[in-house]
Amino acid sequence: MKKMVSGLMVLAWLATAALAVAAERWVHVKVVEANEDGERVRINIPLSLAEKVLPTIRADKLRNGKLKLDDEAFDRVDLRGLLEAVRTAQDNEYVTVESRHENVRVAKSGGFLLVKVRETRDWGRKAAKAAEPKSFETVDIKIPFTVVNALLSGDKDELDLLAAVRALSEYPDLELVTVNDQSSTVRIWTDSRNTAD
Repeated sequence: MKKMVSGLMVLAWLATAALAVAAERWVHVKVVEANEDGERVRINIPLSLAEKVLPTIRADKLRNGKLKLDDEAFDRVDLRGLLEAVRTAQDNEYVTVESRHENVRVAKSGGFLLVKVRETRDWGRKAAKAAEPKSFETVDIKIPFTVVNALLSGDKDELDLLAAVRALSEYPDLELVTVNDQSSTVRIWTDSRNTAD
């Protein structure tokens, strides 16, 4: 779960950091650790700066605003075709996975792709008998389909972060990603303010 959450956070941050034209639109990332030495990280980037900087970064698999992916994952599923089918379908909850320790829901609503993950723990027999087990990690992702389409507009084995940033700049204030667990909280959003408070 932690690897998936970390991967989703990095992907969401990269996607949002790559998306904009208007100088008054900002992408924010805020991370707060809950322990006594808890670090606080705040990132505030105008989308126009992200649009200019992304093409200049050449690190590992990121080049010219595009992130190369392991093409093996794309050989098994036509991700673009799958997302297009969901985008043009009616609003609905399409995937629900419920287990003793984790609930995952993937839905489409009002032009947005929604992902909700609730990882839970049973705190002994009492919790197992309770109506709801205690949640210790939550992930909420809300991405406009136009941004997802822009992200997938490049070659089969890449994500076009720059195109996604440009698409994101067309939206008003958005809460994109929130992650909460016992040790930290992470929030990624866009708005017209230059601070992450």
